[in-house]
Amino acid sequence: MDPYIEHPEVWSDFHGDLAAEIRAELNKVIQPRYVARLVPRVTYEIVEIEKPRSIRPDVGVWGPRSGSGVERGGQAAVLAPAPVENLIAMELPLRLFTVEVLEAGTHELVTAIEILSPVNKQPGREAHDEYLRKRRELLRSSVHLIEIDLLRAGRRPPLERPVPVAPYYVVLSRVDRRPYVDVWPIQLCEKLPTIPVPLVDPDPDVALDLGAVVAAVYERGGYATLIDYSQPPPPALSEAESAWLEEHLRAQKVR
Repeated sequence: MDPYIEHPEVWSDFHGDLAAEIRAELNKVIQPRYVARLVPRVTYEIVEIEKPRSIRPDVGVWGPRSGSGVERGGQAAVLAPAPVENLIAMELPLRLFTVEVLEAGTHELVTAIEILSPVNKQPGREAHDEYLRKRRELLRSSVHLIEIDLLRAGRRPPLERPVPVAPYYVVLSRVDRRPYVDVWPIQLCEKLPTIPVPLVDPDPDVALDLGAVVAAVYERGGYATLIDYSQPPPPALSEAESAWLEEHLRAQKVR
């Protein structure tokens, strides 16, 4: 996994393409008995004050720029400046995607593949609470759940027992094995795994090569050109991870 993709300016684009690529790869092997589709949902992200974006207001007041006041009954109304200036949090809509595997014909949901985004991992945010609610509903249902967490920052969805420390995780909850789940802790220097995608018994699992999927998205998205590899990736890496990354980038001649 490329840790630079976690940058806020890159992740949103990458997230949507990753979901679409997973759908495409699954549809190559699960049809005609099943079909994979993208399901969008809209949440909101807080805009950083240091980097304001162009926002169109719901109501605008238009008028001449000249003059120092507003004419009322032949007299100019003097506008006193506000005594205090402050800031409010600005939010913009953000589209997130789930990949759903459906049984053809009945359109029954079989497996939900959730790709976590930063807003899902920030306690106190609306999207964080929404995702935990959705997660609980899926775990109470007869639907398999796969969580793909390729983000080092934020708080991960809870598990009952400790797992090996790693920057990335994949969690698979099969309907017939709950409350037990399979966990893939993934180190920065490790290849992304090929994971099983369960279907309806007795149909066997299908394989999803996450490494190949991410590589395809990376190439089509032009991230090698878009990303500035001369800067450290967000968030900060450990000393060992930084040393590995420096060596890897030199070998790839990115820097």
